[in-house]
Amino acid sequence: MESPAVLLTGIGLLSLACQWLAWRLKVPAILPLLLIGILIGPITGLLDPDALLGDLLFPLVSLAVAVILFEGSLTLSFAELRGHGHTVRRLVTWGVLITAVISTLAARWLLELSWGMASVLGALLVVTGPTVVLPLLETLRAKQSLSQILRWEGILIDPIGAIGAVLVYEYVVIGASGEAFMHTLGLFGLTALIGFGLGGLGGYLWGCVLRHHWLPRQLHSFGTLMVMLTLYTLSNQLFHESGLLTVTVMGVWMANMPRVPTGPIVEFKETLSVLLISGLFILLAARLGLDQLALLGWPAWAYLAVLMLVARPLTVWLCTAGSGLDWREKALLAWVSPRGIVAAAVASLFALKLEVEGIEGAAMLVPVTFLVIIATVVIQSLLSRPIAQALGVTTPPPRGFLILGANPVARAMGQALQEAGFAVRLCDHDRDALEAARMAGLPTYFGNPASEHAQEHLEMAGLGHFLPLSPYREQNDLAALHFEGVLGHGKVFRVEVSGEQASSRERPRQLTELPRLFGEAVTWDKLASLVAQGAEVRTTRLHETFDVDAYVTTHAHRLLPLFCIDAQDRIRVASDQSPLEPLPGESLISLVYADSPAF
Repeated sequence: MESPAVLLTGIGLLSLACQWLAWRLKVPAILPLLLIGILIGPITGLLDPDALLGDLLFPLVSLAVAVILFEGSLTLSFAELRGHGHTVRRLVTWGVLITAVISTLAARWLLELSWGMASVLGALLVVTGPTVVLPLLETLRAKQSLSQILRWEGILIDPIGAIGAVLVYEYVVIGASGEAFMHTLGLFGLTALIGFGLGGLGGYLWGCVLRHHWLPRQLHSFGTLMVMLTLYTLSNQLFHESGLLTVTVMGVWMANMPRVPTGPIVEFKETLSVLLISGLFILLAARLGLDQLALLGWPAWAYLAVLMLVARPLTVWLCTAGSGLDWREKALLAWVSPRGIVAAAVASLFALKLEVEGIEGAAMLVPVTFLVIIATVVIQSLLSRPIAQALGVTTPPPRGFLILGANPVARAMGQALQEAGFAVRLCDHDRDALEAARMAGLPTYFGNPASEHAQEHLEMAGLGHFLPLSPYREQNDLAALHFEGVLGHGKVFRVEVSGEQASSRERPRQLTELPRLFGEAVTWDKLASLVAQGAEVRTTRLHETFDVDAYVTTHAHRLLPLFCIDAQDRIRVASDQSPLEPLPGESLISLVYADSPAF
């Protein structure tokens, strides 16, 4: 047997490889993580999590799930729920209930589980989640209204579904004691009282600490993590297994408490979540036994078919009544419902606990959940795009612009592009600059567009190009590298901030291969200087009697070509690799200035 250090290091390296593979293939990371876990666990026997971690396995999984649920609940803003229409609200409320009921009945009749175990499984498998929905939407390119519905359903249903699953689980565990119904109901009420009471009180008090800055900013994220884990442990000590409900309620409370700076905490979760999720799912999948996989006969596949072909379509049709969506749009919504990380993590934790309680049918919980996750992710990733095309609910390739920066240069470019009919969105950390952009009628996003928070909350519908127009070199470079893998070659550009930085050779090769925005000699400093001196971004229609040469001569060569729009409204961006050669009938967007610098 290999040493624990070698095995833990190997798990870390495999986690990194799976995350990279998911990024390259544009599939949810949970898929390669679970597959590699099954490969090195039950199939080859290279990893035995119980032997590796021993008595620490249960506490580690329990704490990891608590962190995942807490951080997921931090994204549940009631304001966002109110702001995205009746359809989303119905899907994450009544839709959750409808799916859970149908799933429970199917588990009872097809898998022959007890009513308690069937209800736990039914409650678990209502959760889709952004980690599986968002990568699918990137390749789906559905209509913006449909993408919005699916996107917000995936974000909001994570914590809502988790709360429902925890409540059902608590009821089943308490009810397993064989006590009278009223006594069992009383114990369930005590669990809910401690969970909601301690979670709400803890969320409020810790929110006050953060809001009034009674703790140094650099300790906000670490302090929040430790307080959350303390409340989780305390809650479990007060009453058996009430901790998950407590931390979920705490996260929801903090997410909706005014003036609580949760931004740094959300950013902190990016690295922590990747670490926990990656290692956790390799361990959980490796813990599957061949005897559990052997349980997946035709009833399990029939159960999967009921979830995909009965529960989801019925839920969508009922929740979209009166929404104005036609049958084609409803059909796509009914097809897309991949299950995600919360289902896998919570199912594994519940299975461990239910086995300890000696509840019959607990062994079926994990293999059936993993089957549903893997099958829905694979099948829907492969077929959603062709189905959307056949239904005619896709959009043409995105042609708009995501611009890093909301400074005067970025605003001038964004306004010209928007006036020309192209979607734009400006990203920045400068609230004053973003306010100026909003006053100019430009859509904005506060934060880093390459962050995990942006992956969930940055609206990318219609945006197919990336322009780095920030005065910060590292920010430009990192964002360009990120979006080069998202938008594809020729759609992402790099820019030097100053001439001194342009001469530096300290650049990753992948970055140096990106086209230089607007030409080899153009830097952000030069653009900012020209705009500050009164340079304007203008759009001019060329024709046979007034071609590009005549236009340049009219302005005495005091202009810099930026973009060219042809007769079919396709846009070309000037770069060192593709200089613009405007033709008659096309429109040229240029920066026109008074003096003539050496571009």
